[in-house]
Amino acid sequence: MYTIYVGDKPIILTTEIKKETDFKSFLLKSVNIGKVIKTLNNTDLQAVYLIHKNEDKLLKKFLKLLPNVIAGGGKAYNSKKEILFIYRNDKWDLPKGKAEKKESIEETAIREVEEETGVRGLKITKPLPTTYHIFKRNGKHKIKVTYWFEMKTDFDGKLSPEENEGITKVEWLDDQASKDALENSYANIRVLV
Repeated sequence: MYTIYVGDKPIILTTEIKKETDFKSFLLKSVNIGKVIKTLNNTDLQAVYLIHKNEDKLLKKFLKLLPNVIAGGGKAYNSKKEILFIYRNDKWDLPKGKAEKKESIEETAIREVEEETGVRGLKITKPLPTTYHIFKRNGKHKIKVTYWFEMKTDFDGKLSPEENEGITKVEWLDDQASKDALENSYANIRVLV
């Protein structure tokens, strides 16, 4: 089973057929993805289930419905076990960004965290779950596939938000502050923190 977010509402890819309650089900092979996105954005439905009989093909078939944007990001910890957050578009988020040609996804993740926050000396400690969300750019919907990594650093220099990317704040947040930030964040970020 996979979850793709449209805003904070999930599209759930599954092989199971369930009785509809606060969600609607469609067959993945014949779904009109534009209609699904519109339905989620304009109704009080809580989710959409896309069903396919073959579990191994769920994600592959779904990713063919819209152009994909591949990104890398990081959940970075400092020596005090605080998590590095950015504030962009009036929401708390983790730093991430689009992969460049001839760059491994790990290199993308480290580069983006550095560029968006000013933090240096990052080391990847382990991969985290991949997230999927649908966004609209220039009137067209796309699927952002973000590969996430847990990172650590001993950096304790000045944090510098990448303002030309719309980032207005960068902060190291402790456990309680992280929980508070997640109240004003994205569903796919809550999965990671």
